[in-house]
Order: sequence, then C-alpha cells, then structure tokens
Amino acid sequence: MTGRCPRRYNARQSFHHLKSRPLTTLSCIEINPQAPATAAVILLHGLGADGNDFAPMVPELALPDSMAVRFVFPNAPSIPVTINGGYVMPAWYDITAIDIDRTIDHAQLIESAERLRELIDREVDRGIPANRIVVAGFSQGGAVCYQTALTYMQPLAGLLCMSSYFATRDTITPNSANRHIPILICHGSADPMVPERMGKEAQQHLVSLGYRAEFRSYPMEHAVCPREIADISGWLQRVLSP
Repeated sequence: MTGRCPRRYNARQSFHHLKSRPLTTLSCIEINPQAPATAAVILLHGLGADGNDFAPMVPELALPDSMAVRFVFPNAPSIPVTINGGYVMPAWYDITAIDIDRTIDHAQLIESAERLRELIDREVDRGIPANRIVVAGFSQGGAVCYQTALTYMQPLAGLLCMSSYFATRDTITPNSANRHIPILICHGSADPMVPERMGKEAQQHLVSLGYRAEFRSYPMEHAVCPREIADISGWLQRVLSP
C-alpha cells in the first residue's frame, strides 16, 4: 500500500463479533475484542452513510489484541437534507447551503452531539473509563465530535476528525476537562466536498486556543487511504497506551 490510492468504506461484509444493537436513542454497530474491552473508539460516519461504513477499517488498523478496544459505529437518524433537494437520508444535521463555511442546522448538530455524549456515558457505565475512550468522526461526523469532545465533562483519550470541519467553533463553550485532549485531524489535499483549508482552519483555531492538534494531509479526495489508516493506528496506540 503506497497511501496514494484513496478508498471509501462500504461495509456489506460480516464479522463474527459484529452486531447491531440499540444503544440509547441511536442504533449502533459494535466490534468487540476477544478479551473484555478496556478501551473504546466511537466513530461517526458521514452524510448519507451508516454505521457499517467504517467497520472494515478495524482489522486494517491492526491494533494489538492486548489493547482490547471496542469499536462503536452509531447510525445517524434519517432526515431531509436541503442541499440534496430535501431527500431523506442518514445525517447528523441538515446542510442548507454549500457556501464558504457551510450553512447548517446548528440545533440538529447540538442534538447529535448530545446523543454522542450519551454513547460515551454508556461506555463509562459499561466499565470503560472516559480517559480510555476516543471520539472519532468522518466529515459531518467529525463536526459533531468537535462539539462533543471539547465540551465533555471528563477527560477523554483523544479526538480524531477525518475530512471534516469545526462547524461550532464560534459558538462552542469548551470544558476545561479536555483542555489537554490529544487531537488528530486528517484530510485529503484534493477533497472537493470539504476543502482541505477547512481542516487546516480547524487545526489552527484549536492551536490558537492552546490545544494539541496535529494535522496530516493525504493525496486523496473525500475518502480514507491506507497511509491514513496506518497513521491513525499509530496515534490510537499512543493515546490508548496504558
């Protein structure tokens, strides 16, 4: 794998340890480790996708079995999306215009952020400490993750945003509990849907506020590539190390 070939994930394959289950107000796909889970990654998909889309990435991350990570892939509710002619599809919030910074339904984004918060709380109730939970998202999912992770009231293990943007940067009130949260931002240099500058602007804004935010660029469009997966694997192993 050279890392130059972008790829999308369309998980229509089965995993013996993968199951769909209702979790609070959202249904989720779970991939559980062989040993009892001691860490968790909650990953939100993008517009028009579902919780299956990133499931095939889990074996490609090649995380050591000793990490015992549970992966949780929530399914967004189906709502009308204005930029797609009002077509009903899975979405974390409505996008009403594709302008320079995106015009979105902020109330819906905040509602999705609260649903994600419930999933984090659920993992804590299941025995995973908050500081062993990574919140991750692709595109729309990443925008929700910025809001949730930076306002969560307990320290989290990390925040991963892929091909995304910081939609609530002008309205968010961060919680000091996650002042030092490790943040990794990945983006395609040829992304026609969410221009790379939006990912860079998110990273620059976070750094200006004192956060530790890394930015990594890849020669791809609005997708995920092998080199990115390798970088994410290494990052997860760092932030979830005992």
